[in-house]
Amino acid sequence: MHVTKITDDQPIPVFTIKRFTKEELQREYDYYLAQKILESMLAEGLITRDEFNQTTVLNRRTFLPYLAEIMP
Repeated sequence: MHVTKITDDQPIPVFTIKRFTKEELQREYDYYLAQKILESMLAEGLITRDEFNQTTVLNRRTFLPYLAEIMP
């Protein structure tokens, strides 16, 4: 086991709060709605899983959702 001693000279991480613009919020909402429609189409058998995945990639490029980097 490795133990690290914490001292006063180590910087404390600072977290910043992301402030969204109206345009960014609109893009997030539009992406969410587009994905909900896709999920419904997939559930109804109107599109295949491959079409769903391809369209999801296009939606992420189009709407640029904030958390796209960590989305599966």
